[in-house]
Amino acid sequence: MDRFWSMPSVTRTLTTLTLAQSALVYGGLVSGRYVVFRPELVFKLLPEAWRLFSSFLLTGPRLDFILDIYFMFKYSSALETSSPRFSVPGDYFTYVCFVGTVIMLTAGCLLDDVVFTHALIIAFVYTFAQDNRGRKASFFVIQLPIEFLPLAMLTWTLVRSGWPAAFSESMGIVAAHMYDFVTRIYPTFGGGKNYFTTPTFVRKLFGADTARSQRRTYGTAYRPEEQNSFPSWGSFQSPWSRRGPGRRLGSG
Repeated sequence: MDRFWSMPSVTRTLTTLTLAQSALVYGGLVSGRYVVFRPELVFKLLPEAWRLFSSFLLTGPRLDFILDIYFMFKYSSALETSSPRFSVPGDYFTYVCFVGTVIMLTAGCLLDDVVFTHALIIAFVYTFAQDNRGRKASFFVIQLPIEFLPLAMLTWTLVRSGWPAAFSESMGIVAAHMYDFVTRIYPTFGGGKNYFTTPTFVRKLFGADTARSQRRTYGTAYRPEEQNSFPSWGSFQSPWSRRGPGRRLGSG
């Protein structure tokens, strides 16, 4: 149980809900028609608002059930714990909300798809690939540059389920690239400003304040924020190296 609670919070919640809902649907305890995305049922006077979330929490049947849970946990946890772009508490939650909204508007409202789990996983894989450019990845028995892993997964969907399914899943790449553009590419290379930042209340919800300060009986001790990347051995400079030469007490 301790191992379960030690998992990153967003990934733990996402995979647990996906596992539970998919098991209920494929076990015949819940009808799938109550969890898929239906715009006419969501945007009405008494909206079935849970469909905004449940449509991201349904895996494929049989072997896809295991593979979808595995890929979701693997790439989501890697992003939440290791990606330099999500170093501030709450940033990863904001990312998931952003890509989920784009996927819903494109794959759901424009392409009339009803389940977005695969598109969300593709978004995770795309962002992970952008963070690890230049590395190799394995897709079944094939070694390929990690940048091509999302395309390989889409090709597999195209072969198995046809182009409509692959086109719908590709909206995950669109969503993840939009997030990358507005938060990194445009501010860094276009000279613009990042207008999409994590709201303060979300950061506090994920413990941003408690991560930086610790209450004591005699005051508050502040800890410095972690850097986004580790310094190289050549660029690391000890804080003591910026001081002048030391002298012993009593020396001239």
